[in-house]
Amino acid sequence: MARRMELNGRTALITGAGGGIGRAVAVSLARRGCNLALADVNEAGLAQTAEEIGSAVRITRYCLDVSDPEAVAGAPARVLADHPGVDVLVNNAGVALGGLFEQVSAADFEWLFSINFWGVIRMTRAFLPTLRRSPDARLVNLSSIFGIIAPPGQTAYVASKFAVRGFSESLRHELKGSPVGVTVVHPGGVATSIARSARLPQGAPADEVERQVRSFESKLRLSPTLAGEAIVRAAERRRPRVIVGLDAQIAVAAEHFAPVSYWKLLGRAATA
Repeated sequence: MARRMELNGRTALITGAGGGIGRAVAVSLARRGCNLALADVNEAGLAQTAEEIGSAVRITRYCLDVSDPEAVAGAPARVLADHPGVDVLVNNAGVALGGLFEQVSAADFEWLFSINFWGVIRMTRAFLPTLRRSPDARLVNLSSIFGIIAPPGQTAYVASKFAVRGFSESLRHELKGSPVGVTVVHPGGVATSIARSARLPQGAPADEVERQVRSFESKLRLSPTLAGEAIVRAAERRRPRVIVGLDAQIAVAAEHFAPVSYWKLLGRAATA
């Protein structure tokens, strides 16, 4: 069994740390004595995360939009002015966009990709030199169960999360033999605000929007606390991939045994 990564006294940078999974990951890392650089566009959320953790570890906060190339390029200087290095980078920031492909505008599709995929690429490119300077570093990229299965009505989100998965797996092979390991995370339905904050096609009737949001929310059942702990534990144990949640594990099994027709099985189960 591989030696566990020692997190006590190390530094982790987490995007999307203002709530949800990002906050839960921060709490789990702090419990292990890991210092934190918290990044998000939601400054109030960052303050709440820091307040929840308290003063047991060093915490710094950065208002950072991962879709802004210049802001991301300047982030290493900001973080390294406050910390001696970065040993763990958690690319967690993400958004959702519902609607059939023909309903979703090109602008909205690109907006989602600029955060979910290009945000991961920008942050990795910006901080990989710093991670390489650590004697033992970890890059943790949040994909989704929708980076393994592809339901209808989620073309933009699915495409971005498949892209994160592919990028992470290829980069892991490239970094073999370096101090940097890669963990790609595939959570199922985690009880965050992602459904309420998702964009939906312009002009959709209000009652239809509410119906879609409630339907999506009903599938978000796993506690963020449990998800965050599972993610940190996987990074600590140097696992290359982690499937978070029973629903995600069932979906992975269905895709494995029926890689073309799995949605017939999962769709029936979802409506049963």
